[in-house]
Amino acid sequence: MDTTPRTDDELAGLDIAALVRYGLTAAPGPLRTSLFGDGAVGAAVLLDRLGTEPRSVAFLAETVRAGGVAHALTLPEPLPRPEAAALVRDWLESAASLAGGVRADDATARWLRAVASLVELRRAEGLRRA
Repeated sequence: MDTTPRTDDELAGLDIAALVRYGLTAAPGPLRTSLFGDGAVGAAVLLDRLGTEPRSVAFLAETVRAGGVAHALTLPEPLPRPEAAALVRDWLESAASLAGGVRADDATARWLRAVASLVELRRAEGLRRA
């Protein structure tokens, strides 16, 4: 496993949708670690740069937990800002394409909660949005 530190720009440049698609229902191992590691941080960087509030991502995570990914996709705007909503919709569509049922819904909710926590941590530590 590569442990070389990555910059925010490198993490933001990751294909988060692909990480969701291949890591969400993967067994514990490199794919899952990539999604919940670099993928979650990259998603947090992107959402933070768009000014997304951590509580909005946390609310979306709870919506996914309660109603599933398919339900979250019916929301007209899953996050308050259009750019952030479009971004997260792409990730949700990747999760929905797996047809992984409740297990995939729960994993998606956990991943979104991790992303929300990372956005909050970035803000608390005063990391730049740019």
